Amino acid sequence: MKKIIKKTNLTFVTFFGTGYIKIASGTFASLFTSIIFFYLFRLYISILNFPFICLILLLVFTYSLYAIKNIENEFEEVDARQIVIDEVVGQAIPILFIEYIAYLQTQSFGADLYLYVVSFILFRFFDIFKFFPIKYFDKNYKNSFGILFDDVLAGIYTLIILLFLVFVTT
Repeated sequence: MKKIIKKTNLTFVTFFGTGYIKIASGTFASLFTSIIFFYLFRLYISILNFPFICLILLLVFTYSLYAIKNIENEFEEVDARQIVIDEVVGQAIPILFIEYIAYLQTQSFGADLYLYVVSFILFRFFDIFKFFPIKYFDKNYKNSFGILFDDVLAGIYTLIILLFLVFVTT
């Protein structure tokens, strides 16, 4: 049973193997997250199930804390490049908000593609360059919380810039 749990957690934290991509696995995880949400919001998500999607993201964050801790001995580093669930959570934060703003403006989901592209670029920028306090959490919390929270902060920074762009351009 422990092997099954560990294998499940490895699949989860590597976002179904995306973390094993040799080059830019975090970038690919962010990109796949953006693409998945882009199509989900166009095809399946309504205002009725939007709160459920937000709850799922909260559950993914919470479960990630456990799953990362559970597989910590699988890789040479604590914050191994194979662990990309943090990019998924971080990238999802601004996407959920831009979709909600799109809904408030148009009464339907399906934010413009350019917002997804800008969200992706900004998130990767903040995740790579780690401005304060992102770098603080990345350097000082070498555990599952630190692995996740620096990307949550990058997602929040991305959201702040996106909100500014949306309100300036509308």
